[in-house]
Amino acid sequence: MTNKAKEKSEADGLRFLLEAFTHEQRALEAKIGAAHASITHDGVMGDVIESQWIGEFLARYLPDRYAIGSGIVIDSKGKTSDQIDIVIYDNQYTPTLLSQGTHRFIPAESVYAILEVKPHIDKGYLEYAGDKAASVRKLHRTSVPIRYAKGTYPPKELHHIVAGIVAMKADWKDGLGANFKVNMRPLLGGERQVDCGCALVHGAFDIFNYDRVFEKDAPADPAAFEEKLNLKAANNSLVYFMFRLLSRLQAIGTVPAVDWSSYAEVFKETEMELPRVRSL
Repeated sequence: MTNKAKEKSEADGLRFLLEAFTHEQRALEAKIGAAHASITHDGVMGDVIESQWIGEFLARYLPDRYAIGSGIVIDSKGKTSDQIDIVIYDNQYTPTLLSQGTHRFIPAESVYAILEVKPHIDKGYLEYAGDKAASVRKLHRTSVPIRYAKGTYPPKELHHIVAGIVAMKADWKDGLGANFKVNMRPLLGGERQVDCGCALVHGAFDIFNYDRVFEKDAPADPAAFEEKLNLKAANNSLVYFMFRLLSRLQAIGTVPAVDWSSYAEVFKETEMELPRVRSL
């Protein structure tokens, strides 16, 4: 039996790899395009496109150590984030809370990254993604020492939670060009920072090499931003975005160990009359 994949890879391995992932991108573009064309209810369309980004792409390429889903992020003080389209989080050491169907509360300590799914990227949606990021990053996160056979590791330093936006296209005439850069600058540094994004038709971007903007109160440096901004043209932008995101997730390592006693403290001194559930 002829192994066409092997033949193509041996003839030109780089071309084989590029073509294979180009087909993946075209398939996702077609499915999202069909949703835009055939679904008239904005809420339903949003849910469908969100599920396509999760099920058709992220769930297939992110390692099993990362859980993916939509939800609300919660901290040990009972504060919550906005509803987040896509949360990439740890589900091995940190369980979700109060899960019912596809709805879940995700402990803030377990979050690696969040992504907003939009029909396109423009100034308004960039700011919207920044607001969503801030609603997660402002939550309280705990970190306790980790015991192992030979001793104890100190508490892990809290990592920067990656925030991004994914869409079918960019809404500027020049795509991810000068207008995009102008609208990105106000979102550098601080809790509203947008770190990465993918507009299938126009390309992908990230500022993962610009470590300074990860500092919560660092002043934005436009010159450094221009120098460190990674831009990828539309062709194979999807897989480029994924590999860059994987690299950043890899750099984070594992999430901090949660101080579950801080969650328990919420209930220690609290007495309230719970509503009775009516029997059917």
